[in-house]
Amino acid sequence: MTTPLLSSINSPTDLRHLDRNQLKSLAEELRLFLIDSVSKTGGHLASNLGVVELTIALHYVFNTPEDRLVWDVGHQTYPHKILTGRREEMTTLRKPDGIAGFPRKSESEYDTFGTGHSSTSISAALGMAVAAKHGGLDRHSVAIIGDGAMTAGMAFEALNNAGETKANLLVILNDNDMSISKNVGALNNYLAKLLSGRFYDTVRKKGKQVLDIVPPVKEFARRAEEHAKGMVSPGGTLFEELGFNYIGPIDGHDIDTLVDTLTNIRALEGMQFLHIVTKKGKGFEPAEDDPNKYHGVNKFDRSNGVAHANSSNKTYTQVFSDWLVDMADSDNKLVAITPAMCDGSGLNAFSEKYPDRYFDVGIAEQHALTFAAGMACDGLKPVVAIYSTFLQRAYDQLIHDIALQDLNVLLAIDRAGLVGADGPTHAGSFDLAYLRCIPNMMIMAASDESECRQMLSTGYHHQGPAAVRYPRGSGRGVETNKTLETLIVGKGEVIKRTSLTDGKKVAILAFGSMVAPSQKAATDLNASLVNMRFIKPLDIALIEDMAKTHDLIVTVEENSLMGGAGSAVMEAMQALNLSTPTLCLGLPDTFMEHGVHETMLAQCGLDSDGITNSIKNKLSSI
Repeated sequence: MTTPLLSSINSPTDLRHLDRNQLKSLAEELRLFLIDSVSKTGGHLASNLGVVELTIALHYVFNTPEDRLVWDVGHQTYPHKILTGRREEMTTLRKPDGIAGFPRKSESEYDTFGTGHSSTSISAALGMAVAAKHGGLDRHSVAIIGDGAMTAGMAFEALNNAGETKANLLVILNDNDMSISKNVGALNNYLAKLLSGRFYDTVRKKGKQVLDIVPPVKEFARRAEEHAKGMVSPGGTLFEELGFNYIGPIDGHDIDTLVDTLTNIRALEGMQFLHIVTKKGKGFEPAEDDPNKYHGVNKFDRSNGVAHANSSNKTYTQVFSDWLVDMADSDNKLVAITPAMCDGSGLNAFSEKYPDRYFDVGIAEQHALTFAAGMACDGLKPVVAIYSTFLQRAYDQLIHDIALQDLNVLLAIDRAGLVGADGPTHAGSFDLAYLRCIPNMMIMAASDESECRQMLSTGYHHQGPAAVRYPRGSGRGVETNKTLETLIVGKGEVIKRTSLTDGKKVAILAFGSMVAPSQKAATDLNASLVNMRFIKPLDIALIEDMAKTHDLIVTVEENSLMGGAGSAVMEAMQALNLSTPTLCLGLPDTFMEHGVHETMLAQCGLDSDGITNSIKNKLSSI
């Protein structure tokens, strides 16, 4: 594959030296390079293919990195990385010591704001615009946000606040599902260039100044302008009401229109809102046909889009999916809620079978939990499917709206623990710590597929809020059945009890995903092994038994060590006045960089060898 134009671009400065008529060819080369690169590394594909022309136009028109580009979520920044000096490093994408799959301030000066979660871009870009205004700097701030991210309340909080600051801010809405407007064509492209021009802007501002002295006429003119824009873009009125000059929608793959429009906007002051329409997966037929499937991909054959085979074991997400349908079959009060993660959380089968009991609330985690609380108040049994890292965004609602009222809401927490290539923005490192301090919560961690299913049933039938956490990816290969049996609340499972008659006895209390690596360590050390199952309520009687019959208690969890399950065990032992030496193993007090999950666990000392060595070192000191 030859990419002569792209190979000559090592920075946006090189890009800005190209002739305008070369940009279409550059877009073609960049799209081919993206497909080839991601086919070898895995990562996000469809979203990146959709912003090729926009990325080129932004760096061509704006003086980056002095002008600030803030990409919402950041999973669509591969073209941005390629054009900002990281083309050769794309072979290391999401690999240990390689470049991240999301913007990182520490990685490049062109990554002006670190992202990974949705709907933060407008707030951040507005902050940068205000900082520029405060410093008297002639600098542009641009937020690029998708239509999905615009469903979050935080985006509208920022838009509302922007009107008070009157800062120089450009918000670009990348409408890749055409969810706001389908009116895209030659007329809209022409009007966008016209409405973004200085002549129209001057007439608009001067006209408002003149009409300020005649309020009724001013109001009439304002409404006339809104209706004129509304004829081609019904969605624009909302943004005009918030104080923005709305432009669009325009074809986000027409690079000439993009460059002309952005060039005009760059000359304007105040708050501008540009609406573009793009197609996810643009230029790669499999991704165009099924953009959800190609949102996040493993390595694949670029000739046909077929992904390389993964583990044949069922994933925990699939276990949840199967359980949800089975439980819904038996209870018509079950409803399922997701904050825009239908595919990732395994809700497709349920949504197809029970569309009237399925609620995708958009990227609105706070609303999702309070919505569930309202349902629970009136007798429904909501199950909220959510990633651990995204549950953090609704912490107040969990405390105030669910736990305080002791409502029957089940949280199915996917992606708990480290998540490998997605890195620290998506790691579920803290949920045990931030959940267990909340009164009324019941918290469980699954050690295998069968136990995950049992815990989901247990949490569903529990009176009060309950949470089941499970890791990303495939399970251990344990068979599950169709029954909906439950566990005894607050009871752990003794997997192995040491028969050691001399020497120091060790008891390993493992939580969730750490049961598997702890088994080999328990065998090597002839230690007792307990699958604790419950973080809250803890099996106090079992902890007391182990502490009184062993010389060392070891807790192991794939969660932050500070405030996690090990801390809970030590608190219980203190309350029991037990002084048995204790070793707590878990995630360190740092944000773990992206990499291979197994390697990351080893770095944390949470693989079987690491657990064994840590215990040996502790034994030598007691």
